[in-house]
Amino acid sequence: MSRYTVAVLVKNQFGVLNRVTSMFRRRQFNISALSVSETETNELSRITVTFDGEKMAKDQLINQLYKLPDVCSIKEFTAENSVSCELLLIKMKNEAATRSDIQAAVTGFGAETVEYSKDSIVLRYAGDSRKVDEFIELMRDFTILEICRSGSVSLEKGSTTIKQTIYY
Repeated sequence: MSRYTVAVLVKNQFGVLNRVTSMFRRRQFNISALSVSETETNELSRITVTFDGEKMAKDQLINQLYKLPDVCSIKEFTAENSVSCELLLIKMKNEAATRSDIQAAVTGFGAETVEYSKDSIVLRYAGDSRKVDEFIELMRDFTILEICRSGSVSLEKGSTTIKQTIYY
């Protein structure tokens, strides 16, 4: 099984996200990350989905997604053809015994402290999924109170855009 990331450019209308994600459910794909936002125009939204599956099933899914009336374009991303990023917020227990070690990890990874209180420290880190996983794993040596992470957002390298392949 392989991991895939696809961006689906859709008309920004009520119910479109449900129709797109239902296609994944019907094809029995488990979505591991999902990111949705308006694009440079409020008429279109971009749904970026990361999921695991077999290549043939993924190809069938993409063909089925194109049949949805609100889907305008689809791009599949790989590490070679795209730039991807994920956002992590992680709340750590603020203890005197571990504070300097946590700060050393923050500095080493290029993360930043975004909230500091007597009992907790909230850190923000942005990077590719692998680096986010590595940062979380390092933080497991301390007391993690809460984790919130976004799905992957991706753009194709070069001057080509997802809008250049719109199918209406």
